[in-house]
Amino acid sequence: MSVPDVLWKNGKFGATQRRDSWWVAPFFDFLVFASFLTYANWAAWQGNNYFSGPYLSPFYSPEIWGDSPHAWFGPKPGWFPSWLPFSPALLILWVPGLFRFTCYYYRGAYYKAFWADPPGCAVGEPRNSYLGEHSFPLILQNVHRYMLYLAISFLLILAYDVWKAMWFVKATGGTEFGIGLGTIILAVNVVFLGSYALGCHSIRHLIGGRVDCLSEQPTREKLYECVSCLNHNHKRWAWCSLFSVAFADIYVRLCAMGIWTDLRII
Repeated sequence: MSVPDVLWKNGKFGATQRRDSWWVAPFFDFLVFASFLTYANWAAWQGNNYFSGPYLSPFYSPEIWGDSPHAWFGPKPGWFPSWLPFSPALLILWVPGLFRFTCYYYRGAYYKAFWADPPGCAVGEPRNSYLGEHSFPLILQNVHRYMLYLAISFLLILAYDVWKAMWFVKATGGTEFGIGLGTIILAVNVVFLGSYALGCHSIRHLIGGRVDCLSEQPTREKLYECVSCLNHNHKRWAWCSLFSVAFADIYVRLCAMGIWTDLRII
């Protein structure tokens, strides 16, 4: 047995016999996740420049209370503690945040990128014990299946936001149908988010996991095949939706700040 193999067997961090660039993927994941988390937190705490005309940033939807015309119940309520910072995004972002954080794919990605648990297949870890996801705090990952239901409801709301993004205020009053670049960006974001959420391992199990013979239930079998097709590219949808939701917020923010003028297509 070679020295690197002995070190790996003894749990020495980074010891491996692999000759490929195994560290590239976790390092890339770390940079992207860290960048996204930094931007998302900054955008969420701003509490402004999150809407422009019919467009509402997905970071702020649904807007329960807020200053935009999209707010369900109007501006910040008087009973809200004055000593607490207020932003409409902070009231709702925990739902998509927990859904992604507990996602089966993302677990594998950030376990490697942030915890080095493990840093890669057949690569030594910085610890000698593993408690698994049956112990605190990782047992909390089991809320993923419940966050799925909330995430789907948010997906429906975002789809409705796309519908609202097709109605622009006329200079003479009232609204008119139209499609802007922002409408398309919000719609593409919903497609990516939908492909990611509806390809979730939990919804795949929900549809066909408890059925012994799917062929005896044709409707459920077709649904299972559709979900499995999305699940096959779950990693791709996870990354695409991560970029699309951030880009949609940036686009709306730039329009709200007057830095970018929305392009009306229709």
